[in-house]
Amino acid sequence: MLTSPAAVAWACGGVAPPVDRTAAVDLVWAVFTRDGAALITTNVEADRIRDEYGPADHGFAELAVVPWQDPAGFVLAAQRLAGAPAGALASDGFPGFGFDASDDLVALRLALSPGERDEAAELGRDAAGALQSALRSWQPGERDVDIQARCAAALESAGADAPVLIVGGDDRVTRYRHPMAVGAPVRRLAMAVVVARRAGLHAAATRFAAAAPLDRDYARLRRRVLGIERTVLDASRPGCTYGAALAALDAGYASAGARGGWAGHYQGGPIGFAQREFEIAPDQRESRWYREPIAAGHAIAWNPSLPGGAKAEDTYLVTDDGLTLVTSAPDWPLEPDDERQPPRPAVLEVGT
Repeated sequence: MLTSPAAVAWACGGVAPPVDRTAAVDLVWAVFTRDGAALITTNVEADRIRDEYGPADHGFAELAVVPWQDPAGFVLAAQRLAGAPAGALASDGFPGFGFDASDDLVALRLALSPGERDEAAELGRDAAGALQSALRSWQPGERDVDIQARCAAALESAGADAPVLIVGGDDRVTRYRHPMAVGAPVRRLAMAVVVARRAGLHAAATRFAAAAPLDRDYARLRRRVLGIERTVLDASRPGCTYGAALAALDAGYASAGARGGWAGHYQGGPIGFAQREFEIAPDQRESRWYREPIAAGHAIAWNPSLPGGAKAEDTYLVTDDGLTLVTSAPDWPLEPDDERQPPRPAVLEVGT
């Protein structure tokens, strides 16, 4: 029984955008048995799902419809379709069923299908394009919320939304890892962060813009963060495990003179049908995810940072030949003398 927006989108190829973008439980559920598959939804959504998604065209033999006002309707329909009581059924964590298969389901969906990889690449380009166009139009002194509004508008016009959208500037960037937009003017340094979502898939990226050349101390701090990112990306290859990548991340912080610095902020990891399919720290070696192999088709978005406002984040697809950057958009400066291919996005100096 798949009940969450992430699991339902994965199993159904997107179905439709969630009505409530914050909901942990979707208004469409997917039921899988040995004999086939079916969907459940409310009478409010049924016509739209039937007309615009076409359940039968996607292998779902039935669309069960329950009254919107019946809190038990979905579980009762699931029991009927499965031919078993709720306590005997597995789900993606919904408390009304007997077995929680969340981790196994996440493991199954880590490797994106060829079609999903294409969709992730398109989403990545749109996410990067939204950030970059918003920052390229920034006029020093403009409010952070105005930069943020342009990011959101660009994503919405591409049929996506942003579960995470962070824009901040100046001393708020250097003081806070999450400088949420508060209507403050941004005069010197702007940071924009997004996790974009479309058809259930996610892509994450961060970009910076400055009103003048970076001062020497900040430029040095940024190079340290890019070195940490390079270390963990080099370890994110088929044949490695996520534990090995985390160990490399830990070593990268130590090499940058910030031993244990990963504890100061979320470090990211695999991304796909959730903005973080799972997230563990280098010291969580007993987690099942520490032993999880990295494989072709996985999408990753590591997020190293150091106090003072330096951060790196992009989304990559793992291939048999290495990593492919998906959050890439044209007309953005690249880090000079970067040996990585493609080179890392640099800080945009507005007006240049």
